[in-house]
Amino acid sequence: MTERIFVATDVGGTFTDLVCFSEDSATGIQQLKTAKSDTTPPNFEQGVLNVLEKANVNAEDIDLMAHGTTVVINALTERKGAVTALITTQGFRDILEIGRGDRPDFFNLSYQKPEPYVPRFLRFQIQERISYQGNVEQPLNLAALPDILQKMRQEGVEAIAICLLNAYINPCHEKAIAEAILAQAPEFEVICSHQVSREWREYERTSTAVLSAYVQPIASRYLEKLNQGLLDRNFAGQLYVMQSNCGVDTLNSAKQVPITMVESGPASGFWGAAALGKIIGENNIIALDIGGTTAKCTLINDGEVPIGSDYYIERSQTSSGYPIMVPVVDLVEIGNGGGSIAWVDEFSKLHVGPQSAAASPGPVAYGRGGDQITTTDANLALGRINPEYFCGGEIKADMASVNSSLDALAAQLQLSAGEVASGIVRIANNNMVNALKLVSINKGHDPRDFTMVAFGGGGGMHACALAAELGIKKVIIPATASVFSAWGMMMSDIRRDRIMTYLRPWHGEHIASINEQISQLHLELKDSFISEALPEEKTSYQVFGRFRYLNQEHSIEVPLPLSVQLADLAPVKELFQAMYEKEYTYRLDTAVELVGLHLVGQADIGKIKLAEKQKTGRLTNETIKGERVVDYALEGQHKAVIYNGDLFEPQMAFNGPAVIEQTGTTIVIHPEQSVYIDEYANIIISINNTGGSK
Repeated sequence: MTERIFVATDVGGTFTDLVCFSEDSATGIQQLKTAKSDTTPPNFEQGVLNVLEKANVNAEDIDLMAHGTTVVINALTERKGAVTALITTQGFRDILEIGRGDRPDFFNLSYQKPEPYVPRFLRFQIQERISYQGNVEQPLNLAALPDILQKMRQEGVEAIAICLLNAYINPCHEKAIAEAILAQAPEFEVICSHQVSREWREYERTSTAVLSAYVQPIASRYLEKLNQGLLDRNFAGQLYVMQSNCGVDTLNSAKQVPITMVESGPASGFWGAAALGKIIGENNIIALDIGGTTAKCTLINDGEVPIGSDYYIERSQTSSGYPIMVPVVDLVEIGNGGGSIAWVDEFSKLHVGPQSAAASPGPVAYGRGGDQITTTDANLALGRINPEYFCGGEIKADMASVNSSLDALAAQLQLSAGEVASGIVRIANNNMVNALKLVSINKGHDPRDFTMVAFGGGGGMHACALAAELGIKKVIIPATASVFSAWGMMMSDIRRDRIMTYLRPWHGEHIASINEQISQLHLELKDSFISEALPEEKTSYQVFGRFRYLNQEHSIEVPLPLSVQLADLAPVKELFQAMYEKEYTYRLDTAVELVGLHLVGQADIGKIKLAEKQKTGRLTNETIKGERVVDYALEGQHKAVIYNGDLFEPQMAFNGPAVIEQTGTTIVIHPEQSVYIDEYANIIISINNTGGSK
């Protein structure tokens, strides 16, 4: 058999997406097919098996499968994880409640910090002490451990997080406690903080260990059930799991620290945007993913997706949220998607989101009992979505219910139904513009210097309006936009990160010790790849240093050579200062110090290679489905030409106003915008900007 089949599945809040790529190695002929099915909580693995069946993909034919899931983030936000206990150094039992001194809701004198995931009666102390230099100051005393374990059994504990003071520099006591628990109580799931994070900041590291333990049992069971479901269907290929660091990893590795999957879906989409940009020559990208529940965005500068370890869940203007100190793509996420609900507050003010209708009951147009108008319903009412081709023609939109619910909302606001629908779209767009500014302008980047790549089911619906507002000149809608996060997984390598706090002045006399620590991290990663039989010739490594001005609080990550030389000191310092100035608008004439090392290891598992789409000679006019009046909100109503995007071929071109209907998405082209189809069938839209000039 000469055909190789790659499959990627992405479990979202509303839909489970699939991309299947096959290539005949003898002829070079490629085939790509996509499918969507409803996400099936709490048995998410069933949605994956359903979408395989819907796409007529036999598990036994798959050579490689990559999988991304929302199971971890859902378990955290819905509080459906395991009963978790914490073991920590004596005197540090309350660190989860003490947290940080910030108060986002500053003028609320009754502000309450977020409730810890582990209640106080399940937080246990043990006698030990390690100094900040890694020296044992008080030996570990395990005498209290049997009683602690007995209390945990009585309280129904399933998972234990171990986080000791300064374990990031010396984890010997954490390891000893974990070994003792395994010997005395093997029924517990145990995770140590040093397994997840080797960085300082005691509160953040404790929070990370606790949240990792909290999701460990449910994520492990989910991955096992998915794997078993595939094996029952004679799957014999390689199964990889998407991580939040834009790489995939093996099933066994993902099960050990599942918290690294917390933002796996968005990460794969943004990685796909960067990979597509490199193929078509666009390295500076603002990537926008609009799904059914949320909109997410990031900025890709010079082809590099930003990765950080200062991620928070449930952080808002009124809540500090919970820190998770693992490598996660640097993104901004807001509760605005196709299923975001429009509602009126006590002051008769219209809002959109963050509440979502999700997949069930879904938008009113689904006809499943939903009665709250969503962004999708507003787009239907404005003629932007074709009710006869709703969800690719799989659902006939219940427009009677949409109009009824919209009229009820309009009555509350004393406006017409059309004005309310237009207002919903404009508010949703405004929310997304603010998010796009956070990843660009707020970080020293001018959005007019970037190209927007928009994807997800709702990306094409809003992208052109957002780009015009920000002065962006070009929008790209990928050929597989509706399932682009799944497509991005096919462009990913195995990626593993080793991050640790390592404080040293940036001076020549410390080069030897810095290189020694880099070598140790390199050896750890290399051994982890070897243990899973990943060929050494397919692995590569990259080092970053985290630098700050002397005694400042936070740092900036700068690339380093694998072996630092004396001649590297000045160029690295200059690069740090340039990056610092770009973000904070100034630089200082003071000493620079290294505060951490970050080693990235990648293993090539055989990414797909994109081929140009073959032309049949079809004319652009042959893709026209008809015309209809569309309300463009700011530009008013226009008669738009409707195109069947599934029939597009390279070099086709036309002008707006227009609407492109594809199987999984709808793309709204505003007046005075022009469209060109490139050689890979991506839709390239040129924006006639009125929102800004440069």
